[in-house]
Amino acid sequence: VQLQASGGGLVQPGGSLRLSCTASGSTISRNFMRWYRQAPGKQRELVAAISQAGRTNYTDSVKGRFAISRDTAKTTVYLQMNDLKPEDTAVYYCNGGGTYIRLPGLYWGKGTQVTVSS
Repeated sequence: VQLQASGGGLVQPGGSLRLSCTASGSTISRNFMRWYRQAPGKQRELVAAISQAGRTNYTDSVKGRFAISRDTAKTTVYLQMNDLKPEDTAVYYCNGGGTYIRLPGLYWGKGTQVTVSS
């Protein structure tokens, strides 16, 4: 399974970005899908997750600002990020598979850098 993340960039505080993660085959519809992030000097953390049934889960710091969604026809998972803050600066990774929604699965994509700065 190959995952490909894109959509990162430089944005000012309060701005928005949408990350995309494309996957091969029926990965998106058959698996838990997640977005993780890793800031410099920090551990990788779960940002958002979506189950096969569409149930979503978010870390507290992004609730109300970020939204995870998927388009199974396009085999793509999205992370819409609004009201971005400097503390959201990190490399964002797409992850899929696994048994539990909040634990990482085996499939990882390369990261995409998100920088929030004025």
